Amino acid sequence: MRRGGGGGGGGGGRGHGNYTNPCLTMHQPWASLLVYGIKRIEGRSWTTPIRGRLWIHAATKVPEEDTIKAMEDFYREIYAVNGITDLKFPEHYPVSRLLGCVEVVGCVKCEDLASWEAVPEGVRLEGQTDFCWLCEQPQKLLVPFEMRGYQGVYNLERKIHEAAIRGLVPVKGPMPVKFPLPNPQDPFSLKPGSISVGFSDNKASVVEKSEGLSAAIAGARAAAKQFNKKDQNLVSNTTTNSYSNSTSSGRPDSQSLEEDKMLESCSVGGSGEEASVPSKTEQLNPIQCEESSCRGQTREDLKQIPGASAKVFS
Repeated sequence: MRRGGGGGGGGGGRGHGNYTNPCLTMHQPWASLLVYGIKRIEGRSWTTPIRGRLWIHAATKVPEEDTIKAMEDFYREIYAVNGITDLKFPEHYPVSRLLGCVEVVGCVKCEDLASWEAVPEGVRLEGQTDFCWLCEQPQKLLVPFEMRGYQGVYNLERKIHEAAIRGLVPVKGPMPVKFPLPNPQDPFSLKPGSISVGFSDNKASVVEKSEGLSAAIAGARAAAKQFNKKDQNLVSNTTTNSYSNSTSSGRPDSQSLEEDKMLESCSVGGSGEEASVPSKTEQLNPIQCEESSCRGQTREDLKQIPGASAKVFS
């Protein structure tokens, strides 16, 4: 059984827990792209156990410039399909921070999303994973604050939630999408298989891909694949020693344990990661995020933010 209830326990992402203030830890730049309303599909290999507000937390891994560029190029191209050419990306991609939240309104299969003519072509291009979480109404924290993350979907601690709820501001993405529910009275009516059932005559319509779009998709896939490969190499080199040390010291090494937990299969289809099934040990040991500075942020920048300290990054 996955641990999903309570004020601050880590929960397994694939279970159906009692989520009161569900949160998901994601790698950058995918986390910020979602909170800023640029990314509208969160891709996973498992269906979402929740509907409604989902808090987004950025993991501790600092994104490389090449990864950021590849994902920004990807979104420039898919928005251009719908005639939007002036995208404003986040100035910074902070890590180890709670960033904001989105509303999860449904979850469909990749093939269902690809054939769903009720949504824009660019949205359909985001769906490259087995399951696509449909996200609306992004909100960001005026001042993202440091916190630890957990594997899978988990509940925010009550004190963190109470502080975060007061600091939210709405975000208007470059092209907000309203995903129509088959049954407006049932928040779970938009689920895997519902599109093909509701629109039985709907056939997959292929979005014509330009040379630039094809190159952007290939670049984003390569960035995601390389991202995951580096995680795998790091874990394989550190896991044995870390668990050996934890046996002798009575506690796990926090950094190597974190990297082990955050090992995920990256996918360009709207996701910076695919959460693996957490082990019993992982469920009982939280990820302790390290102190990390975000790209280009300075103390002078922080002085512009009321109440911000040297440990807070925007």
